[in-house]
Amino acid sequence: MDKYLPPNKFLAIRALAMPKDTNPGGDIFGGWLMSQMDIGAASAAVATAKTRVATVAIESLHFLKPIYVGDEVSIYAEVQRIGRTSVHVKAEAWAKRHLLDDIVHVAEGIFVFVSIDNEYNPLEIKH
Repeated sequence: MDKYLPPNKFLAIRALAMPKDTNPGGDIFGGWLMSQMDIGAASAAVATAKTRVATVAIESLHFLKPIYVGDEVSIYAEVQRIGRTSVHVKAEAWAKRHLLDDIVHVAEGIFVFVSIDNEYNPLEIKH
């Protein structure tokens, strides 16, 4: 799957969509995917800030195609902007269809994190 994406993005997380993650329609629940994207984006934010981070906003999130049980979902992350205490990360979700070679772009969004200290206060990012 990685060969389909630009080299400035890195694979942050890969997960298998399971039956427990479905909505009443039988497709994978959007909240499950959003959670995977948040985890993947947080990984990029931590690597950038080199501190603990907390999600403070999701500036955008677009669901492009459904995900089905058995699909292998990969989250790619790319740091978009580094502020004084914040990191903006674009997360893209791609799915390899179960038992097929089809790879589809299923979602993308911008996640915003703030660097924090042990008392949960904003912490300046040194870069």
